[in-house]
Amino acid sequence: MHMADALLSPVVGSTMWVAAAGTIYCCSKKVNSELDDKKIPLMGVLGAFIFAAQMINFTIPATGSSGHLGGGMILAILLGPWAAFLTMASVLTVQALFFADGGLLALGCNIMNLGVFPCFVAYPLIYRRIAGNNPTLGRITAGSVASAVVGLQLGSFCVVAETVLSGVSELPFAAFVLMMQPIHLAIGLVEGFVTAAVVSFIWKARPEILSAGPDPEISKKESMRPLLVGLLLVALVVGGGLSWFASSNPDGLEWAIHKVSGQEELAAKEEGVHGVLARVQEQAAILPDYGFKSSSEAESAEPQWTPVDPGTSVSGLVGGTLTLAMAAVVGLLLKRRSRVA
Repeated sequence: MHMADALLSPVVGSTMWVAAAGTIYCCSKKVNSELDDKKIPLMGVLGAFIFAAQMINFTIPATGSSGHLGGGMILAILLGPWAAFLTMASVLTVQALFFADGGLLALGCNIMNLGVFPCFVAYPLIYRRIAGNNPTLGRITAGSVASAVVGLQLGSFCVVAETVLSGVSELPFAAFVLMMQPIHLAIGLVEGFVTAAVVSFIWKARPEILSAGPDPEISKKESMRPLLVGLLLVALVVGGGLSWFASSNPDGLEWAIHKVSGQEELAAKEEGVHGVLARVQEQAAILPDYGFKSSSEAESAEPQWTPVDPGTSVSGLVGGTLTLAMAAVVGLLLKRRSRVA
């Protein structure tokens, strides 16, 4: 559900940039005073995990479409909403800058659509009410599925609203929303069950992470290192290997655009703000579309018998490392500032 610049006007794009920056500032102040030191490395590792997970598109049967994990609910449940939003912003920034996944003008929209609704709407109003302070496997599953569906439905609706308000495409509101909401309902259901699986695994390994407050006795006895190493290894395997097998079908947004307009991707303007940002992104993207820059010609050649793609593997490893570093540095800087204050 990463929006491209072609869908947005400079006014809408810049407005959402301001909204995203303001939300990041508010989250930074909260994290500055509330984040547990032990969750700082968890921010980085979960950021790498979500980056890798978003590389894997899964097929939506009987549609010709695909979806991928958003990850906002996983982050919100395990980190709390404030740190989760900062981590999601780190993931999306790395994707846009270094992999040309989502436009630079659209970065503010993508941060708000994929961050605000899971972290500040679905998590407190749905997941927390269902899971409660002492979660069980059933409550975690029910809360994860319900909150993932609601968060993705709200985010996909905002994609439609931002596109229509921009007025730079000819996508009509009614037809666009009728394509976007059902396909993202299916994607949300898959995301909900994946979220439940990840959260349940961590709940069994370190239950205090999901409790109302950390248990100092458990925290003293048990190190976070095994959990962090395990998540990091999963991120490396997913980003470096399993990403080869991602579905080649268009994602939910591309699919909806194709159904409405007949095109999977709309062309952005080559002049003005769109053109400037496109050139900046082209220069910054070290592995555009999660592959080597020279691989576009190879893609047109006959497919190999094996799905192994070195460019995809390098992208998964580099992107995960960059995201881990960015999220962890954000957490460390905020905690350092709080100690100085």
